[in-house]
Amino acid sequence: MKRHIRFALVYAVLAMACGVFYREFTKAYEFTGVTALGKVHTHLFMLGMTVFLLFALFDAKLGLQKSRLYLPFMIIYNAGVGIASILMLVRGVTEVTGAALGAGSDGAISGISGLGHILIAAGIVLFFCMLLFALRAEKNGERKTNGEEKAE
Repeated sequence: MKRHIRFALVYAVLAMACGVFYREFTKAYEFTGVTALGKVHTHLFMLGMTVFLLFALFDAKLGLQKSRLYLPFMIIYNAGVGIASILMLVRGVTEVTGAALGAGSDGAISGISGLGHILIAAGIVLFFCMLLFALRAEKNGERKTNGEEKAE
């Protein structure tokens, strides 16, 4: 549980840093329009901090870390959030600065960001699978508590 609270804290700090960066960067460029930079802050709070706080609660109750899906979830989900967030930052910086991207760069940014979002979706599916497997195991009395079989 402590590990997931630390992950949530890291994501919260990153989210706040991205929020400050968004405010100061757009102010420096006197940019007043809508940009992807404004969405990075919220993505990191919701997909990072909130998900890992919820994971910590579910893990405390159901022991999700014991699942064989735990490590794939952690790798896939965190990679997805990282990739999507970084590419949203790149997209936002190019929008604010008005930088001309080379041929195909715009599509590459969208495509790689889309892959990050696909990884996030796969991670969410793994999370729900872990929850369902843990609930089934608990219902069948397979979950161990203090080294003993849980009695129904």
